[in-house]
Amino acid sequence: MLSVIIVTWNGRRFLDPCLCAVAAQLQPDDEIIVVDNGSTDGTADWLSHTWRVVRLVALPSNLGFAGGVNVGLRMARGELLLLLNNDAFVEPGCVPALVETMQQNPQIGAAAGVLTFDHCPNLVASAGIVARRDGLALDRWTGRDVDALPATPQPVMGASGGLALYRRTMLDDVGLMAPDFFNYLEDVDLAWRAQLRGWPCLLVPNARARHVYSATGRQGSPLKQRLLGRNRWRAILRCFPAGVLHACLPHILAYDVMALAYAALTRKFAMIAGRIEALRDWPVLVQERRHIQARRTVPDDAFASWLEPPPPPWQTLQAARRLDTLLERAAPRGCEGGKAAG
Repeated sequence: MLSVIIVTWNGRRFLDPCLCAVAAQLQPDDEIIVVDNGSTDGTADWLSHTWRVVRLVALPSNLGFAGGVNVGLRMARGELLLLLNNDAFVEPGCVPALVETMQQNPQIGAAAGVLTFDHCPNLVASAGIVARRDGLALDRWTGRDVDALPATPQPVMGASGGLALYRRTMLDDVGLMAPDFFNYLEDVDLAWRAQLRGWPCLLVPNARARHVYSATGRQGSPLKQRLLGRNRWRAILRCFPAGVLHACLPHILAYDVMALAYAALTRKFAMIAGRIEALRDWPVLVQERRHIQARRTVPDDAFASWLEPPPPPWQTLQAARRLDTLLERAAPRGCEGGKAAG
């Protein structure tokens, strides 16, 4: 049995095409759970009247993506658990491809789908997670043409929470998402914990969904900058083994020095505030780290093998600017498909 879990917050405008696309690919015994994070746009009422087949969980307040996902995971009855963003629209064959990969590879804990840009579906938005020695974790292959994707499943560090199929036995082993992360990098933290316990992840190139990038938390917004700065350090301190952390610390600190200088020069003080929050969390993070690391089953080199060398700083900045430019294109030239009609 498959359980689809969709967390939404004031995203009613996306839900109908999202649900129509995924429901068409499910088996009769599968289920869809929508966790409404205290929306004020009438989502819960609309769902209860329009999509009665959906198991609706209407929360009184916003628990964030991490908290909402955990509510859905605890309610789910399936052995396979598909996380799908409310603003992601699966392409034909996406769900069967993910399920088949899990069935054919019983040793893996997760299967990652490919997210493309909704306004430019011939370009990859995310093909799983790539991690670097400076502690940065990013969407893999962002901006690559979908025609350049490999033809067969490939090992990746982890799955983006926007289109991720998890095995229940893996989650029972490593735990659910860290609720204190609220939004952003909770999927990275989960992927690193899975790697620490020896659970591989495969990217499924032909499992695709069009995604309205950063529809809820705007790209470059102060909230997103603060949470990314905070959760980056939370994930590093919780998950990096001591030997790996010691080896990577110069890269990690070098990145943060440059990030803080950039934040000061551009007056993006939310980036600084997020890192201060992480420092305040130090006592709690130390306790969480001890628990996570005590259960580690893989050697340092196995974990470190997923960490790529960081590129020069200007390349990281150029990549961020290319993404901003891509997202600013209301009617992009050279992109096939256009805006999703649902």
